[in-house]
Amino acid sequence: MTIRNKVIAITGAGRGIGRATALHLAARGARLVLAARSEAEIAAVAKTIDEAGGEAVFRATDVTRRADLQALVDLACAQYGRLDVIVNNAGIGPISRFDALRVEEWDAMIDVNLKGALYGLAAALPVFAAQQTGHVVNVISTAGIKIVPTMGVYAATKNALRTATEALRQESGAHLRVTEVSPGFIDTDFADTAITDPDLRATIQERRHAIAIAPDSIARAIGFAIEQPDDVEIGSIVVRPSAQD
Repeated sequence: MTIRNKVIAITGAGRGIGRATALHLAARGARLVLAARSEAEIAAVAKTIDEAGGEAVFRATDVTRRADLQALVDLACAQYGRLDVIVNNAGIGPISRFDALRVEEWDAMIDVNLKGALYGLAAALPVFAAQQTGHVVNVISTAGIKIVPTMGVYAATKNALRTATEALRQESGAHLRVTEVSPGFIDTDFADTAITDPDLRATIQERRHAIAIAPDSIARAIGFAIEQPDDVEIGSIVVRPSAQD
């Protein structure tokens, strides 16, 4: 059981869960291919990994563009000759009540949270098929497990991805592993920049400060799924604060 030398692509790797996952996997000997919209952020993550003796390359990536995901997978294959794992982690959460009618934000969540992950699959699956081995890790959310007001569209995108992940698992056969990881309240700036309603943003920030757990907890869960033997698939992991409802 090992992560060492596995080539792992991670979207949304510039901050939060993606950054923590990149640092954790690099410390375990993985070779990382990092993606995020901000080139400065992923360059900084790659530099941190390099200075610690790890390996990482990066590419500025907008997951709403299918060509960007294809370029990311192509980078992995050009740099390392293969791709072992893709972690579809990029996500946004500008949550709001339905009657606020923030339709553009609904569209953005569908584009990033659902279509972005599907574009990652479209790029990675042909490589995995050619290799006869591969692993898809989709980062979802507990928001899709317990449905609450203001999170309707966000949860819908996450549950759509949950459905797609399960269908992929059933289609995958013996050579492709598929894992979904559902984080609960995690201590990141996810809400700070995404939620445009100031009162709702303040409520989420207060809740985060009260109960949120570190992004490393999700990184360890992802690492656990990846490090299993090739014939062992961890299908679903839910990681939430013990204080979360």
